Amino acid sequence: MQVVRSQQPVPAELKGSVIAIGNFDGVHLGHQAVIRKEEGLARSLGAPFAAMLFEPHPRQHFQPDRPFFRLTSLAYKLELLAELGLDMAVVVDFDAALASLTARDFVQQLLVDWLAVRHVVVGYDFNFGRGRLGTPEVLRALGQDLGFGVTVVEAAVADGMKHSSSRVRELLEAGDAEGAAAVLGRFFQVEGVVIGGAKIGTGIGFPTANLALEPGMALKHGIYAARVHVDGQTHDAAAYLGKRPTIDNGKPVLEVFLLDFDGDLYGKSIRVEFVAHLREDRAFPGLAELSRQIAEDVAQSRRVLQSQRKALADSGRT
Repeated sequence: MQVVRSQQPVPAELKGSVIAIGNFDGVHLGHQAVIRKEEGLARSLGAPFAAMLFEPHPRQHFQPDRPFFRLTSLAYKLELLAELGLDMAVVVDFDAALASLTARDFVQQLLVDWLAVRHVVVGYDFNFGRGRLGTPEVLRALGQDLGFGVTVVEAAVADGMKHSSSRVRELLEAGDAEGAAAVLGRFFQVEGVVIGGAKIGTGIGFPTANLALEPGMALKHGIYAARVHVDGQTHDAAAYLGKRPTIDNGKPVLEVFLLDFDGDLYGKSIRVEFVAHLREDRAFPGLAELSRQIAEDVAQSRRVLQSQRKALADSGRT
């Protein structure tokens, strides 16, 4: 998949694409439904297959002082989109100049003059242009005027719930890792470089890999059964997200203990996959009590992860 950023020329062979437009935060099953619809159109037309996304997320532009819970970094989002088979991802800088464009200017300058699109696919709730006045109906009218087709995809729904990034955030804020996975199509993950910590875990027999948290991270605090992906391998783990009330009740931290692992992770990039919320965060009388509880948490994480693997094996999935 080729990535094209704002102001960069589009390779001639990728012009005239069928393109899906959206923020794609999480690349959840609703987004995937849009992209599958688009892929079918692209194949039938013999056209390149692309997606347009915005960086930063528009909410971060319009409300820069308000923390925003991003489900995927740009790098991870592009990785997920590439796995869907796209030929091109167009990353548009969302800034004051873009926000000031009218709906018609947005379409003319980006879709027609820059990308020469052949067909556009958007979700039912897509808005664009100054004041968010551009709607799917406006886009259809502009497409008829400027020479490209438009397809609007309705919401993907399961168990009466729409698949949306907002729904995923709500589930994660409630600690429902399994519910969020049902919308995402995979378990929620965060990534980062392992940094040095206070060595408290090492001192009580549970050395942890520590990650800095992105601003706005709103996953419910507590202990999780987790998996850690590093150096092409996957390790079972117990993850702690919280303020360490037994220690200092400070800023939230993410600490991960890898089961049956002996190695140095400092400075390495890892990805933490949250599988199940096991318990709330709470304070303990001292480090001895905390250590005993962590041992129980690790044992429960092991049981949960082993049980999940068995269930997947029994169902014929990997």
